[in-house]
Amino acid sequence: RAVGSPRIRLLSRPQFCIMKSTPLGYSFTFLAFSVFAIQDGLSKHLGQDYSPVQVAMVRYWAFVAFALFLAMRSRGGLRTAINTKRPFLQILRGLLLFSQILISIVAFTHVGLAKSQAIFAAGPIFVALLSMPILGEKVGWRRWTAISAGLVGVLIMLSPGAGGFNIYVVLPLICAVLGAIYAIATRLVSRDDGPSTSFFYLAVVGFIGANILGPFFWIPFSAMDWVWMGCLCCTGIVGHLALIKAYENLDAVVVQPISYWQLVLGAVIAVTVFGEVLRWNTVVGAAIVVGAGLFTVWREWVV
Repeated sequence: RAVGSPRIRLLSRPQFCIMKSTPLGYSFTFLAFSVFAIQDGLSKHLGQDYSPVQVAMVRYWAFVAFALFLAMRSRGGLRTAINTKRPFLQILRGLLLFSQILISIVAFTHVGLAKSQAIFAAGPIFVALLSMPILGEKVGWRRWTAISAGLVGVLIMLSPGAGGFNIYVVLPLICAVLGAIYAIATRLVSRDDGPSTSFFYLAVVGFIGANILGPFFWIPFSAMDWVWMGCLCCTGIVGHLALIKAYENLDAVVVQPISYWQLVLGAVIAVTVFGEVLRWNTVVGAAIVVGAGLFTVWREWVV
């Protein structure tokens, strides 16, 4: 999933060990994904009037400040966070997230918030698919069935509407694939680098890329849009803090299924705030994708 932020913590080969679940952990989890849904709505609003590069640049100003704050507070401080054993993969992760943010803003504007997030939900399906050639993982018939069902769900969502095929609909699909590659890269770097290092490079690489491109796309924000931009930055910080706290109180096997709450709330925002219409193929396809994704995540942890 992740679109616009690192929302899934994936390990190289997780041990099946469930920590004690707490009501506080569930509260932080629902808070995180609720905030991320609001963040996507704000991105759609701003993306209608401003370049995605400009919006991303300002987001990364807050993101890198937050990452530096966490790095300095972590064990070993900033020096430890900078030290990486996998520089290429860390840079790749940063570029993948930066690309996702840009593409997702365009997708929200031209495809719709609800449909884009529904297609984003196919992320775990693509992770399972790419884990075979990249990580050498074996996939049995059950997961193959889930992968096939998930891809059918995606095809249903991509089917042309009454107005014909919208070429922009491939953008959220690209985001889902990029998110899967990002998740695989996260698995690989987690074998050698700590979370503070991964988070630091995620922010810094995107910050550099956004500030190189941003000035070429800059147009002045209106006073009210600066307020919305500030809200967007705040949602990123609050969402990340809530997700960190969620992982401190719940195991990832519990957190991941709750992430689909973002899809539900995002659809509510899309319909009530932006007047989007949910077509039958989006609802049916999303239901198939979510079901396949939940099964894939479950098999990942029990096998």
